[in-house]
Amino acid sequence: MKTKSADKVESFYIAIILYKSSSDKPDYQTLYQESFVLIKAASLEEAKAKALNHGKNESVSYINENEETITWSLQQVVDVNSVLDDDFDSSEDVVDLYTRHFRNYEAYQSFEPLLSKEQFE
Repeated sequence: MKTKSADKVESFYIAIILYKSSSDKPDYQTLYQESFVLIKAASLEEAKAKALNHGKNESVSYINENEETITWSLQQVVDVNSVLDDDFDSSEDVVDLYTRHFRNYEAYQSFEPLLSKEQFE
């Protein structure tokens, strides 16, 4: 007899995980990293748990070339949501996975280092 949880179909979810760097150097400038992670899970709750576990497991410390200890640690799991289209076997070249909305473009520009007007012109 199969258990109810064994009958669940797994789906794909996207997690946005925010990491923070720190250092033993007094004048170190904090750096943040936003990661988009694809998660396979049977439910949103399971995907959230997997995202949190993944974020914690990615924490690391190392000595850089200047002999400073750099530590990356989980700051926050920002969002976990099902992918918009999990049909990865389609014949399409592009598949939408995740969308988010915001109201303040200037604020977005202020923290997005890869945003430039010439990038895709």
